[in-house]
Amino acid sequence: MSVDRAYHHGDLRAALIGASFDLLAEGGLQRFSVAAVARRLGVSSAAPYRHFADRDHLLSAISATAAHDLRAAISAAADAAGPDATARLAATAGAYVRYVVRTGAGFPVIYAAELYELADDARREQTRALMTTLFELAAATGPPTYHEALLLVEATVAVAHGYASLFADGFFARNASTVDDIAARATEAARTLITPPPRRRRTTD
Repeated sequence: MSVDRAYHHGDLRAALIGASFDLLAEGGLQRFSVAAVARRLGVSSAAPYRHFADRDHLLSAISATAAHDLRAAISAAADAAGPDATARLAATAGAYVRYVVRTGAGFPVIYAAELYELADDARREQTRALMTTLFELAAATGPPTYHEALLLVEATVAVAHGYASLFADGFFARNASTVDDIAARATEAARTLITPPPRRRRTTD
């Protein structure tokens, strides 16, 4: 039996998505291609096109899967952090680091610019749900306006993605830091960012 035939009845689609995550974790979005995914699976270069019209359609399926899985990881981390709103939002930074280091599918993949014009309701549903979860966690910390809650989401994600990117680039290698070490640092950095500074007491002359 050929390798191609081993992936019949829809199994190839799932295998393509799984192999795509492996490639993203190894080389990032710049080196991702349908041909590379096919080579990883040992199938013909034409086989992926039975399920995906082109690279963007495969990437869209990856985006939907990543958004769904990242949201689940973030929700689990927030729940494990307990009832404190600041701790819950900060925990998402650590969850993001762990997920991105493992899969390579951070926000640059989930919200890849080349997907903006691609109509895919499944992907849009998952990416919308991810942002809703992040926004609700940020809003629970008490920012006074909708805009400030969005900025808090943006800042938390920026901190988390920064730590994940530095880890992937080997920045922490000289200290032999593990993924869990960096996730913990990202969480503490996010906590510092989220916690408002104490108000200065007014003094009178």
